Amino acid sequence: MKDFESTAETLIRSTGDRVTGARVHVLAVLLGAGRALTHNEVEARLEPELGINRVTVYRVLEWLTQRNIAHKLSGEDRVWRFSVQEQGHGGQHPHFVCNACGRVLCLADSDESPKPRLPVGFQSTEMELTVKGLCDACNEHSRRTAARGKK
Repeated sequence: MKDFESTAETLIRSTGDRVTGARVHVLAVLLGAGRALTHNEVEARLEPELGINRVTVYRVLEWLTQRNIAHKLSGEDRVWRFSVQEQGHGGQHPHFVCNACGRVLCLADSDESPKPRLPVGFQSTEMELTVKGLCDACNEHSRRTAARGKK
């Protein structure tokens, strides 16, 4: 966790804003997660003795999003999930959501990204592209379960 805290501190310091313990610890949790987390999941992964309350976690997540250190995306359950903004992944980009475990991953941008044509006079402000399916772990579990059923 110390490596993540060091990386978190460096990322926060690069914004020119104040480095606080809450910001460092919340960002360290996101860096170590390897997937997008809900507010509750972030809160649950924080050490209780840090004394970071629910409202502070929410404020830090919003601050990280505003500074483009993290981004948020709404899941099927209408709950926001937060993950660290990957290098070169600024702005809008596609995501993959596992239908089985809910894991959310950023996908690499591609030149073939769908760019819908809008009617004359319309202007888009944002677009979400979400690919849904099974992640590698859930897909493997599904295959093993199906193979056992055929025996």
